[in-house]
Amino acid sequence: MSRRSAGFVGVWAEAQRQQQRRAEAEARRQREEARQARAHRRSRREDRQAEARRRTEELEAEVAALQGLLVTGCRAPAFRASSLMRAEEIPPFDPGRLAWPVRMPDPSQYQAQGGWTAGRRAQVQAEARARFERDWHAAQTAEAQRLQQVAALQRDHEQRAEAQRAEVRRHNAGVAEVTEGVRRGDPDSVVEYFTAVLHASTAWPEGFPRQATAAFDTAGRQLVLDWELPGYGVVPEAKSVRYVAADDQFKESARPVSQRRALYREVLAQGMLLVLHQLFGADEYGVLDSVALNGFVDARDPATGRRAHVFLATVMASRTVFADLRLEQVDAVSCLTDALRGQLATRPDQLAPVRPSRQPHDVGSQVAGHGGDEEPDLYDMDPIAFESLVADLFRAMGMQAVTTQRSNDGGVDVDALDPAPIRGGKIVVQVKRYRNTVPPTAVRDLYGTVQDVGANKGVLVTTSGFGPGSHAFARGKPLELVSGSELVDLLHRHGLHGRLGEGGRATPPRSASPGPETPSDDDKVLGMSWSGEVALDVCALVCRGNQVLSEDHFVFFNNQQTPDGSVRAVPAEAPDRAAIRVSFDALPEAADRFVLVAAIDPEVNPEADLSGFTGACLRLLDPAMTELGRLEVSDGRAGETALVLGSFRRRANGDWDFVLGGKGYAGGLEQLVQDYGIEVE
Repeated sequence: MSRRSAGFVGVWAEAQRQQQRRAEAEARRQREEARQARAHRRSRREDRQAEARRRTEELEAEVAALQGLLVTGCRAPAFRASSLMRAEEIPPFDPGRLAWPVRMPDPSQYQAQGGWTAGRRAQVQAEARARFERDWHAAQTAEAQRLQQVAALQRDHEQRAEAQRAEVRRHNAGVAEVTEGVRRGDPDSVVEYFTAVLHASTAWPEGFPRQATAAFDTAGRQLVLDWELPGYGVVPEAKSVRYVAADDQFKESARPVSQRRALYREVLAQGMLLVLHQLFGADEYGVLDSVALNGFVDARDPATGRRAHVFLATVMASRTVFADLRLEQVDAVSCLTDALRGQLATRPDQLAPVRPSRQPHDVGSQVAGHGGDEEPDLYDMDPIAFESLVADLFRAMGMQAVTTQRSNDGGVDVDALDPAPIRGGKIVVQVKRYRNTVPPTAVRDLYGTVQDVGANKGVLVTTSGFGPGSHAFARGKPLELVSGSELVDLLHRHGLHGRLGEGGRATPPRSASPGPETPSDDDKVLGMSWSGEVALDVCALVCRGNQVLSEDHFVFFNNQQTPDGSVRAVPAEAPDRAAIRVSFDALPEAADRFVLVAAIDPEVNPEADLSGFTGACLRLLDPAMTELGRLEVSDGRAGETALVLGSFRRRANGDWDFVLGGKGYAGGLEQLVQDYGIEVE
């Protein structure tokens, strides 16, 4: 082989080796990337698997806590009234930086410097003395100001300390008063004490409800208590969580229905036994011989479709029988149903109820709530306190709620958040502590606020009621109107306090010339009867001409009387199907017409019209329900859903004559009242 060919082959061979080295380097790089990718996937898979294990462990811990609810609760120390007493621990006065006196100038620091001549030296000394005196006077002034500030702060501290001491003394006196009342067996004190025991307990897991309604039977020495239990959702639906690498997803394994139901029954039974344990354990004065306990959930009743208290457990336990139990070793379900002969729903997940043997309202001295405070009159509450009470109500209903600042709140008094999926979301709440009917403008303003802030719903809560214009405007919109009576009902259902006026009922606003509170000889009852099965609302308007005096002078299903009480809706007696009592002499002087109307009840007969309104008759009755006369009214017509029955008109001599009506409306009561000046949008 020639040198030339050898050189060519060498070059070619070197090129081949370089190409091979590059291929090997690329292969190494790809292998390294593949290794890193595998390591990353392995690390991610391990992280995800660890996350799945962590979530499974959380589920297991949650179930273990539910299974050990009774045992854990029994290990907690018994409640004692002494734990409620407060010590008068007032921090000492601390003026902070003002505690240090102002440093006075040092004369040695003001020695004269310079001055080679006698005249100059005297001038320099005078200037040094002037600087010293100026600084000394300034320091003296600052020290005097410091002493004044310290004295003012000390006076303020003493005032606040005395106020705190007075508050502690009032609190301790209140505790002592309740304790003494419990010792005497005073029903209110007993209820306040034992409901406070349950509310203050730390044995209940986070999220468990603590609402109660109770009464004390003094003669039988028995506490009767309705206690809210957790819902079915307290038991986790998932049993475990695993990571599926192929789909890169977490998969939950469902807990078997039978297992979940059994655990829920066990939780309910443990909760009932724990309540009894805490009540008898806290009875250091020996006032309870027995406890009648009913456990309920606040849920939608399958029988009615409405939210209600559905009772899932009930038991009546005596102290002597309960004292013999070893709760840390019992099977909760067997203990409740066999040893104590209580009842527990077999399928509580399906809200199959049990029937309580005795409830607080059977005793007669019912006290609602965990605090047992006297029912406050909502009319007389401080506005800020009223808003806080409404916020408490929303929180008791399972929502997050806070009151807003008093300024720049955009018309919102309470911000609430409903955590429920689908139907939940942001809720804006306005509260109106009114005695008169809330005007439709307030409802329209609330709707504007809902749109401005992007809320899911607006709720208007009032101590009074709403007129037809408000209800018509709210229909079909994300608005909810809560009247005073509905508010009181909600408060009591969720363990809070509130009443409207004397006796817990709304007191109508007083006017200069109020109508009679009891029937007088001048009163008349207008009884309405008709043929057919159609359900009607019979309403009345007090008018001047064709204009109602105000929305408060429209008597209908949401406003049962006029402000002066001269017109009232009353229960009808057969053969009448509706009745209105009117005192013509007590009607306002401005009124010259009293109009009767009828409209289809949209909740009972949403698809009906007035073609079924026939054989109608208006009976004039005295207060003793003796018939004085009859007035015929027009039959209804197809396609119409509201009808003017007729009107009584005041004559110049003061008498009232009846004028037959007959005008019908296809748009129902909403369209009718617009003709009489009631605003509906």
